[in-house]
Amino acid sequence: MTAPPPPGRRSPAPPPSLPALLSHRAATAPDRVALICGPHSLSFGTWRARSDALAAGLRARGLVPGDRVVLRYGSGDWTEYAVAYCGVLRAGCVAVPMSDRQAPAAAARLLADSGAKAVLHRAGVRPPLPSGADDAYPAAPWSGTAQEVEAAAAPGPLPFPDPGALAQILYTSGTTGTPKGVAATHANLVHGCTLDERRRPLRHSAHFLHAFPVGTNAGQTMLVNTLDAAAAGIAAPQFTPARFARLIEEHAVGSVFLVPAMAIELLGSEAARRRSTASVRLVGSTAAALPQPVAVGLSRAFPQAQVVNYYTSTEAAPAQITLLFDPDRPQSPGRPASLRDLRITDPEGRSLAPGEPGEVWLRSPVSPRTYHGDTGAAAEVFQGRWVRMGDLGRLDEEGFLHLLDRERDVVKSGAHKVSTLQVEDALHAHPAVADAAAFGVPHPVLGSVVAAVVVPRGELTAPALRTFLLDRLAAHELPARLLFRPSLPRNEGGKILKRELRLLLDDEALR
Repeated sequence: MTAPPPPGRRSPAPPPSLPALLSHRAATAPDRVALICGPHSLSFGTWRARSDALAAGLRARGLVPGDRVVLRYGSGDWTEYAVAYCGVLRAGCVAVPMSDRQAPAAAARLLADSGAKAVLHRAGVRPPLPSGADDAYPAAPWSGTAQEVEAAAAPGPLPFPDPGALAQILYTSGTTGTPKGVAATHANLVHGCTLDERRRPLRHSAHFLHAFPVGTNAGQTMLVNTLDAAAAGIAAPQFTPARFARLIEEHAVGSVFLVPAMAIELLGSEAARRRSTASVRLVGSTAAALPQPVAVGLSRAFPQAQVVNYYTSTEAAPAQITLLFDPDRPQSPGRPASLRDLRITDPEGRSLAPGEPGEVWLRSPVSPRTYHGDTGAAAEVFQGRWVRMGDLGRLDEEGFLHLLDRERDVVKSGAHKVSTLQVEDALHAHPAVADAAAFGVPHPVLGSVVAAVVVPRGELTAPALRTFLLDRLAAHELPARLLFRPSLPRNEGGKILKRELRLLLDDEALR
């Protein structure tokens, strides 16, 4: 825990932007390694020098503040991506992060929707670009690598961007529909960061580790951590349980960040269990609800660590609730450190008493994000500084948060409402279930019933699993349809694509 400043000495004002924070870190410790990805590493001094040159190169190529620049990189390109991202922001332009695993047609749609003037990418890869100007895209963007743009830099300092200016458009995963661009200002992105070296987070070790892809909210959070934290960031180029565990052991990693899908693979890996995890003091999970049995498994696999559920969304950030998992209360993801910026409401927006289920809202500590363009959904999601999370939940009398389900995933079966999260927790409790997903499918009488797709570990039959679930679920919660598969479809951020599972069941019914 960081000590408060001595009496009479005030903490420095927060940085006005991420480029300003990078400049401060480079001036303080230019040779300190900030980021490691595979064989590549990046010091704060090199990071600042290259991003400054990139910013000058963008200006030399005709870009002006406010122009959109797509950053198309892969998970093995984190050091190059970090340079490109800070360089774009340093030029006053707007960064549009995009994974290079995005399908060409989807990437072209996001290029057009963002109105990008340029695309930065890693060497040897040509990004998908519109073939030419048309009514939908009046000016096709140019593309190049960071090194090519840096070489075109013109001398001369650039002013730091204004805190209130647009800095980033990050697209949602689109698991339930068309991805929406979420726009954030510099002040929004830098909230919570500090110029005070004594107050840097993650001071309990020299390194933190993640394997999040570029273009996700979790990945962007890790980039900000790299700029702000005392620990250096390690970005695994690709997640495999054995490699992830090896990196923990080799670097004596103190903080580990993952999504539930990674946690499930890590706990099921014999190779990972042979590695030492004694250095880990913090295990953070994000992006999706962590199944109760998996959270308990993490607390056992990392006995010296606190398991934390980070509850936020692309729209809500930097609003975030940190939920400290208590193995003695596994039915809840944890108790929020503060309830000031969390509320549970009825459909009319009235706050509900403890124990009553309702819609979950988070309050942003700064000017909230918004949707890029007119999507028609902004009024339903953003109300002042409050952001509707799209989840149903409740707070118990002791202040523990219980997430009941994603609002869109609740199965309305006859007179009952079934939580798919509860069904998935019951499925994960079976020792022969490696992974599972529950969702609703149409029924001619009840409206909907529960279906589940399960990834078995070893021998498992449907009758045996149904018998196991009888003691854990009510009759209306039991899966009416059960399908075994070797894996679940997930997007690059680790979220299960339930619409694909519904199609899978439809295909099975036609056979």
